[in-house]
Amino acid sequence: MTVGMNHRWTVAEFFQVKFMRHSNIMVDVGKWPIFTLLSPQEIASIRKACVFGTSANEAIYTTHNDEVFVFGLNCSNCLGTGDSQSTIVPKKLEALCGKKISSLSYGSGPHVLLCTEDGEVYAWGHNGYSQLGNGATNQGVTPVQVCTNLLLKKVIEVACGSHHSMALSFDGDLYAWGYNNCGQVGSGSTANQPTPRRVSNCLQDKMVVGIACGQTSSMAVVNNGEVYGWGYNGNGQLGLGNNGNQLTPCRVAALHGVCILQIACGYAHTLALTDEGLLYAWGANTYGQLGTGNKSNQLSPLQIMMEKERVVEIAACHSAHTSAAKTQSGQVYMWGQCRGQSVVLPHLTHFACTDDVFACFATPAVMWRLLSVEQEDFLTVAESLKKEFDSPETSDLKFRVDGKYIHVHKAVLKIRCEHFRTMFQSYWNEDMKEVIEVDQFSYPVYRAFLEYLYTDSVDLPPEDAIGLLDLATSYCENRLKKLCQHIIKRGITVENAFSLLSAAVRYDAEDLEDFCFKFCVNHLTEVTQTTAFWQMDGPLLKEFIAKASKCGAFKN
Repeated sequence: MTVGMNHRWTVAEFFQVKFMRHSNIMVDVGKWPIFTLLSPQEIASIRKACVFGTSANEAIYTTHNDEVFVFGLNCSNCLGTGDSQSTIVPKKLEALCGKKISSLSYGSGPHVLLCTEDGEVYAWGHNGYSQLGNGATNQGVTPVQVCTNLLLKKVIEVACGSHHSMALSFDGDLYAWGYNNCGQVGSGSTANQPTPRRVSNCLQDKMVVGIACGQTSSMAVVNNGEVYGWGYNGNGQLGLGNNGNQLTPCRVAALHGVCILQIACGYAHTLALTDEGLLYAWGANTYGQLGTGNKSNQLSPLQIMMEKERVVEIAACHSAHTSAAKTQSGQVYMWGQCRGQSVVLPHLTHFACTDDVFACFATPAVMWRLLSVEQEDFLTVAESLKKEFDSPETSDLKFRVDGKYIHVHKAVLKIRCEHFRTMFQSYWNEDMKEVIEVDQFSYPVYRAFLEYLYTDSVDLPPEDAIGLLDLATSYCENRLKKLCQHIIKRGITVENAFSLLSAAVRYDAEDLEDFCFKFCVNHLTEVTQTTAFWQMDGPLLKEFIAKASKCGAFKN
């Protein structure tokens, strides 16, 4: 449900950063009541999981060795076990074992749709409207691959409404099928669609990079940040300024001038997150799920959480009226229908992730995404190394930067960094030093670099990440350069965009330069009014103006 500003690689980067952030959180699947049926050993084996069903009474999960298990009520054969029996004991789905599930969604029909890392799509469950995409209407009792029109496509994301389905391919093509009474398949009619059909019309020449479904509506984001909606619009959930249904994709014109990174659909409302961390909401608001402070529906996007810090993740689920968001500092907010109570303004929770909001407060308590679970019951080698960074007790070398000491281990530095390996080999035996002075980089930058050698991760504001990008370039640390670029992309704002563009040019970071350039063009009026823009050196300023002009940025 995300979008990048360049091409498909930006989407992969967005998800990579997103899930890297998410995996640092200890997720407790026990917060979903259905998992209390499992033994501690079974819970410890879970790698990915999804809870679904009208009463959150069905679940599917994968283990660390890629086996797939299901348990629960088995309504409409949505467990895929080949029979209609409920089970409180997990049953293995042999057809999916070893498939490495990458995306999963479910309809309230119910039916289940998933895709694998190889891009294959499987479906099972209720099929009265051909939402399984096999051309028939009989229930799917076991997972069956959806082949028609998708066999040669590498699918990277799937989404389900109540009785319709969508699949997004790696090359940006969007397919839809199933129930179409309100135009949610986007075919131009209200006839049900028995097999996957490419959604075209005004999306014909667009690269779709994110999808989401409401109960009977569909939304898509394309790679320039535009948003399109179609299907049922009785509550304004398409954001078009009216409440008329749309049989083909229609652009959300009210979002012109902003670039959307992520979109999420509730039962009949929609959330959208911009590249500046701004949050918009529209559609049904009976339970306060828009976060506007009242219960009035909104036919057009309205900005919310304006006084909060930058939002980095939004969450909603088509079977619930609950909304959630996470800010850059890790604060999690929730609003809408929360355990039957209407919360009309974003409420700060004690949770560390948006998933916990749905586990504890949504009705039903289903998951809004396929949940990745990290289990830690012992310290791995990587975790032990991380623990010993800057430890005076075990270190055998110190760096002094800006008068402050950083304690490290020579062996770790030699193993992890060619720069230090060469340095130590050249003079270490002749001139054994216990303290190395560093004056070409700041303390936050150099500490972050040394910590990266222990942890493989970086936690810096974008302004300091520029300095770290300089260091990574000097030390020929290509992976660190990429991480710095991720941080800068996530932290880009109108105020710092041109400074970041200048840094990207200076450090020969082509991908980052392209990203910053497109951000500046998308927010041209605001960027040109910043101090950074007018303080930029002449040659870069001229080059930017010439390049932006070629892109048509100055046309009326």
